[in-house]
Amino acid sequence: MKPLVHLLVLVFLTLAFNAQATDYRIRHLEPESWWVGMREGQLQLMVHGERIADLTPSLSYPGVTLKDVIRVVNQNYLFIDLEIGDAAPAGELVLQFKQQNETVLSYRYRLNARPDHSAQRQGFNSSDAIYLISPDRFANGNPDNDSLAGLKEKADRRNSSGRHGGDLQGIGEHLDYIAKMGFTQIWPTPLMENDQPRTSYHGYAATNLYQVDARFSSNQDYRNLVAKAKAKNLGFIQDVVLNHIGSGHWWMKDLPTADWLNFQDQPVITNHKRTTLQDPHAAAVDRQKFSDGWFTPEMPDLNQRNPLLANYLIQNSLWWIEYAGLSGLRTDTYSYSDPAFLTRWSARIMKEYPSFNIVGEEWSSNPAIVSYWQRGKVNPDHYLSSTPSMMDFPVFEALRQGLLSDDKDGSGFDKLYLAIANDFLYPDAGNLVIFEGNHDTSRIFSELGQDYRLYQMAMVYLATMRGIPQFFYGTEILMASPRQRDDGKVRADFPGGWPGDAVDAFSGRGLGPRQKAAQAFLRRLLNWRKTASVVHHGKLMHFAPEHGSYVYFRYQEDKKVMVAFNKNLTPITLDTSRFREMLTPQASATDVLSGRRLSLAKSLTLAPRSVLLLEVDR
Repeated sequence: MKPLVHLLVLVFLTLAFNAQATDYRIRHLEPESWWVGMREGQLQLMVHGERIADLTPSLSYPGVTLKDVIRVVNQNYLFIDLEIGDAAPAGELVLQFKQQNETVLSYRYRLNARPDHSAQRQGFNSSDAIYLISPDRFANGNPDNDSLAGLKEKADRRNSSGRHGGDLQGIGEHLDYIAKMGFTQIWPTPLMENDQPRTSYHGYAATNLYQVDARFSSNQDYRNLVAKAKAKNLGFIQDVVLNHIGSGHWWMKDLPTADWLNFQDQPVITNHKRTTLQDPHAAAVDRQKFSDGWFTPEMPDLNQRNPLLANYLIQNSLWWIEYAGLSGLRTDTYSYSDPAFLTRWSARIMKEYPSFNIVGEEWSSNPAIVSYWQRGKVNPDHYLSSTPSMMDFPVFEALRQGLLSDDKDGSGFDKLYLAIANDFLYPDAGNLVIFEGNHDTSRIFSELGQDYRLYQMAMVYLATMRGIPQFFYGTEILMASPRQRDDGKVRADFPGGWPGDAVDAFSGRGLGPRQKAAQAFLRRLLNWRKTASVVHHGKLMHFAPEHGSYVYFRYQEDKKVMVAFNKNLTPITLDTSRFREMLTPQASATDVLSGRRLSLAKSLTLAPRSVLLLEVDR
């Protein structure tokens, strides 16, 4: 009898073990919700849980069809393809996961109704002025979320590379300041969870692509902030990273497929040779190292040639646009992603939101390289893009170099003149984002040797040149940095954003006279720009620089603006007959910044190191 008893005990224990082993649960199901009424009805759900592929999903919901179930080698994943028909109502559908026709797990999935006119939303454009914020360094509205259990890095404001505690509440508390300064769009660096052990504040190493970092706040608070900003005529541009994730992403402990990452088995760091994609002579090995190499050892490179991952990333972008109510996307390290994927990703977004805007980051001073990625460009290799805008790095570099260098032998203002002369390379130069600096560059005031007059020239240039101007937080109060790259110091705390700060730039308390003057100068300039349609939509004519001066016009049929720069340390008088294509012999003008009336009939005198912004009378 004993052997029989032992056998029965063994069977009982085995059954008990198997019952425990089949206690299935879902660890991740993404996207966490979706919408009815999207232009394309396909939706692919990623389901993650231990041995979830043992189960067979099913559903019964009007207008929704389960089209396919995709299993991969990793049994902890299922990919479920749904078709959401035009007649599908908003509501909760129930996903049932069955084993041998018995439901062992259920999941309620929400299909939302879209806000009115969501597909027709207006993206940022040339009438806007963008304010770029590093959220961790702007304002700390809620000190209680600075350090949180369960997230690795804790706040340490003494460490320039550490987390300082800025958050969404801090941004929300200062929306009036941003709006009154004349900005119309806010671009925060990435807000997604970055549960990395160090330098996690910058946001470019996401560990969860569907979750706002809890040290910033929550998804719901983000959506509320965007809505609050919209009520003040401020749009939100989300910073997205398609190329890489953080090494702490939950995928890294349980990758879905053997090719989810590039160089998955043995990481290789990118060579950053972005020209290899267009260079007809480039070696294939160099091209692959650029595209597939990891950005850093802490930033694994995503393989968007994997169709499951490509779907995931496309849906993630769509989800945030719809969920948060965004007016644009800024795409980090644009060209590092797979080009065929970028074609598909950009086309899908612009199909859903035809008036939306996306700006890509291609950090190159070569306009031929930057223009390759813009919508409408006819490329020799037939690459097609639907991305409307790119960051104008050629003009960014020309602005800094042009203001600093002597005006001789093609230097100085000639650099700016030639940069704009390259506009023929772009399908839509007026939709490029021009900028004075960002979170990866030195502060412009420092780069210009803290010359306030050169700073004023740079601000007027950005406010009046073709394109969409972007300003880095703190530029308005002359924040400084080392000229060599030092990210932590470039992204310094905005004064007044923390309790106890000796200086409060929001109210002006403690700012020096020159800082107050700079803040007032940019405020007046940008608020004038808000209603200056000639700058938003007008044509551009510029005249070749002469003797340290540079003049250009923005013009429409009934409006005309003249911008004249003098970089010399002495006054200069311009013969206005040179500008007869734009000026009549009887022309006069009003100085936008001072209100003075000026005659342009014969000549125009410019003070040393100065710029005039003139509204011209016909």
